[in-house]
Amino acid sequence: MKPDASIRRPEEIELKLALPTSNPLSLAKQFAKTHLLARRKATHQHLHDIYYDTPEQLLRQQRIALRLRRVGTDEKPQWLQTLKTGGRSHSALSRRGEWEASVPSAELAQSVLKSTPWSTFDPDGTVFRALAPCFVTSFERTSWTVRRRDGSLIEVALDLGHITVGEKSASICELELELLRGQAAALFDLAQQFSRSIAVLPMTVSKAERGYALAQGSLDAPLNAQPPELGNDLSLPAAAQRVLREMFCQFTANLNALRSSDDSEVVHQARVGWRRFKSALRLFKPALGVQELPSWQALELLLDFLGEVRDLDVALHDTLPPLAEAYTAGDTRRTEAWETMTQTLRHSASLQRKSVRYALQEPAVGASLLAITQWLDGLSSQAEAGGVDQEVPVRRWARQRIAHLHKQLRAARSDTSNPDSQHRVRILAKRMRYSSEALRDLLPKKRTEQWLQQATNMQTSLGAARDVMQASVLVAKLEADRGLAEFLRGVAVERSRRG
Repeated sequence: MKPDASIRRPEEIELKLALPTSNPLSLAKQFAKTHLLARRKATHQHLHDIYYDTPEQLLRQQRIALRLRRVGTDEKPQWLQTLKTGGRSHSALSRRGEWEASVPSAELAQSVLKSTPWSTFDPDGTVFRALAPCFVTSFERTSWTVRRRDGSLIEVALDLGHITVGEKSASICELELELLRGQAAALFDLAQQFSRSIAVLPMTVSKAERGYALAQGSLDAPLNAQPPELGNDLSLPAAAQRVLREMFCQFTANLNALRSSDDSEVVHQARVGWRRFKSALRLFKPALGVQELPSWQALELLLDFLGEVRDLDVALHDTLPPLAEAYTAGDTRRTEAWETMTQTLRHSASLQRKSVRYALQEPAVGASLLAITQWLDGLSSQAEAGGVDQEVPVRRWARQRIAHLHKQLRAARSDTSNPDSQHRVRILAKRMRYSSEALRDLLPKKRTEQWLQQATNMQTSLGAARDVMQASVLVAKLEADRGLAEFLRGVAVERSRRG
């Protein structure tokens, strides 16, 4: 936001994008050369922000951010105090309350909070008196103001710098598009034009959220499924939007994390997020009346790379270690062959992670993710325009859909005599599990728990045989000891029979 205390916006509407590049210092020139910004003057600022909270992090618990921002030179600094409020939206497009005012020095001023929601949150000033600095952001901002023919006004801000907590730091490399006037669709339109030549990734966390995560040592940690709360008061399109957003957020958040994390669980949760998203699309599509879904053809190579990394990770960390002793049995030659195989697989996994990171630097990938983000943002209105009955009881619909899925799974599980039938059962079990977890608030508790457990057990038992077979395929490609691949195929066949 521009440092002008005369501008007061009770709501900040912003689209936040990470910039997955190997050369951040070139970004300012890249943006300046785009058709949108080539003839617009850029403003350059160094911004130093201090974020405050109580020792118990009461502000974080209430999804409130309070900061002091220094702008200008060290000799003549200006200080701005900003309060932001708002819940997690599971979207790169955020809408938050924002109140900003100039303050005379590098100290928080309680007086400027009186006309904000702070007075309700902290009526007697107890929380304010307990505030202390918790982390700092320091970054260079290059910004442009874009006036569009439709009357919309957008601030484009490129931020490059660091978040610091004690001795720990994390980089800031992101683009913020803030709506100063107009409709939110203008933000997506602008972002899509940038994404034609510059790689972007939808980003659902703020600098403040990243600062807290850095302080707790959880920055770039894997994000697991977090099914949203659902109630009878929601229309079916609104429930679908809430569910799909959370799933897509899980996917993109883990994509952002794996840019710097080698944690195998990050890759796993990225794939889980994508599978959950596709499964829910299939679940909701018949009821939404939406004819055109966003294309994800540009994501196919990235998804293939993620699958290859996951197969290698599972082989290295889960499938092969318990089988080592059974194969080597104290034999020196076999032990050496096993160690060579493990080292080669580990090297392959490292190379595949690099392939994933290179894929994220492809502009087409970011453009596709943006298109899905925009589609999700307008899902409710699309469904309404398509004539979808907004009065369909969401609880009744959910129970009918899950019962239908359970019936399909029960029929399929009667035959698991061959790999194809086992694969079908495994896929149906995943769909049953993902859908039941997402709609849990709307389903009968006891029956849902029972069906969930059944689906999970089937997925686990059939998955174990599949994992060993996949490991044997990977080993066969290594030109390793032939006996190794044969041993693994034998184990896979035996587990398949038991499954």
